[in-house]
Amino acid sequence: MTPKRKQRLYIVTAIVLLAALAVGLTLYALRANINAFYTPTQIASGEAPQGRQIRAGGMVRDGSVRRDNETLDAIFTVTDFDHDVTVHYQGILPDLFREGQGVVVMGTFDGEHLEASEVLAKHDEKYMPPEVTDALKASGRDVSGNRTGNLTSDSSAAKAALDPQETP
Repeated sequence: MTPKRKQRLYIVTAIVLLAALAVGLTLYALRANINAFYTPTQIASGEAPQGRQIRAGGMVRDGSVRRDNETLDAIFTVTDFDHDVTVHYQGILPDLFREGQGVVVMGTFDGEHLEASEVLAKHDEKYMPPEVTDALKASGRDVSGNRTGNLTSDSSAAKAALDPQETP
């Protein structure tokens, strides 16, 4: 191999290694900023990672909001009408936050409750966050918790529970 070819090989190898290093570092940095959405049912079944930032959504259970009169602490329950998740939030809740309304909370799940860093409430009477709407449809419920009979999930057991007809 001539010295000129050897020099080109070293340069190309160095460029490839630096590009691979840059891609690897970028992916590592972005990994911490990805906030996956989980329903209360997915959280209860253990699908949500513990100690990492996640988004969870559902309806605020009626009668579940407890506020501390001396601090900005609030504890409430988010439900998809199958399972509940207790949320602790320290801060000012959005003006549109109230029981029976859809919310998306961002925070860290510790195995028992979600320590929220941000609470997002729906912004008018007809709007529901798309993730919450999809989660409720998948569980066969409407926004008030009533069964609709239209499951969109792949769970054949859940479909069989709503459709008592025997399958051959």
